[in-house]
Parts: sequence; structure tokens; C-alpha cells
Amino acid sequence: MVYADLHVHTQRSDGTLTLDEVPAAAREAGVSAVAVTDHDRLHPALDAPVTERDGVEVVAGIELRVDAGDQRLDLLGYGVTPTEELRAETERIQRDRVARGRAIIENVEAELGVSLDLEPREGLGRPHVARAVVAHPDTDYDAPDAVFADLIGNDGPCFVARDVPDFAFGADLLADACGVVGLAHPLRYPDPEAALARCESLDAVELHYPYDRPVGRDADDGGRALVEAAIEEYDLLPAGGSDAHGRELGKDGLDEAAYADLRARL
Repeated sequence: MVYADLHVHTQRSDGTLTLDEVPAAAREAGVSAVAVTDHDRLHPALDAPVTERDGVEVVAGIELRVDAGDQRLDLLGYGVTPTEELRAETERIQRDRVARGRAIIENVEAELGVSLDLEPREGLGRPHVARAVVAHPDTDYDAPDAVFADLIGNDGPCFVARDVPDFAFGADLLADACGVVGLAHPLRYPDPEAALARCESLDAVELHYPYDRPVGRDADDGGRALVEAAIEEYDLLPAGGSDAHGRELGKDGLDEAAYADLRARL
């Protein structure tokens, strides 16, 4: 039973829920606590590290993309009390997101010969572009995943890279502003072992995550043993969540006891 879903996105980045809709979605899933972890952006309505909204405990969080040199990783900060340095960096990243979004939209429009009903803005992500392509009456795409596969994935003809902070700088920013800093979905990266080695300087790692395909190098458990070994080696808190971009929460996350351990650090 998932008690806490600590990886949820809202319309502040590329999710479909508003913050006001999060508690009802949590209750529908039987979830008692949620972390709002929008991409590279703080939610202005969350003015404390942890608050209660309509009977659901809401943790102010952020998911920050960083460059580790060999690969790009996503860090999760839980229990945010924003510093000026974190605000400045997220504002810089959002300016880059606008420019990048404009370039991707223009690339897709040129590739498909259509005009998308989408304007570049802060918070814009590739899922927004994929949804706009699917919604367009003159394209043959019926699912966002296909748009990623053909056009805007990392190897796609319309892809544009983001300008992200390096690992050390991003980790330090979050450490100064958050109660807990962890590595998101460690088995999704090209080199999970190298990603997990970075946890030496972090507090937590996502152990519970709804991977939708075989990942990692352990054929028996999809790589879970790698994550458990990192937790043991680096004395990490296990974290987890559904990485929800839609309304369905609670696909994965922490039980009540595991959440209590993490909550005590916020």
C-alpha cells in the first residue's frame, strides 16, 4: 500500500494537475502524502517545506536536471526552503527552457509541415510538444510516446539539448535549500552504476519507481539489487514515487514507516 507518493508533477511544469487538484487525486489513490517535484521549478503556492492541503500532506519539492559529465541525471529535493541562489538558478533554467522550447517547436513544425497550437513559455517541456502533435488534426500520431520515438527523443531529428547545471553545483544548491536530496529513478540512466555512485554525496535514492520496461543489469530483479546495494553502502534513505504527470497517483511510493523516516529529515 502506497502511503506517500514523493514524485508528482503539476501544470507548473509538464503535469496535467493543478496544485489544487493534487489532494483529490491523492485521496482517490489512497495516498496520504505527496511531494510536488516539478521540473527545475519551485511552486510559489507551497510556502513551507511541508504543508497540509485538504487533508493531504504536501511536501514542497523540485526535480533538477544536472550534468554528471558522463550522463545527465535528475536530482529530487524534498522539503524546500528556497534560497536566493536556488531561485536564481531556476529562473536561469526557465529562460533556457523558453528558448529551447521555441527551437523544438520550430523543428517539429518544419519536420511535419504543420503549425502547432503551442507557444514557448516557462515550464514548457517536451511532453507539451508531444501532446500538441497528437492533438493536431493533420498529423498521424496517436500517442506522445510515438512523437518522442520519431521526433523529439534524445536522438530524434527535432531534439534540442538543454543547458543544465553540473552535478556538484546542482547538488549543493539543493543541499542548501532542502531537507533531503536524492537521485531520481536510478535505473533509467544509460549507466545505472555510475549514477548510483553519485549517491555518495546525497541523502536518498528512489528505490520505488514504476519502471515500465526491463532496466538495469540484474536480469532477476530489473536492477533493484543495485539500488539496494547503494542504499546500504552510502546509508541512504529509500525514496519513491509514481513520477505522475497525469491524474493517477500512487502507482509507486513509500509505505508509512519509510515515509516517517524521510519525513523526520524535512
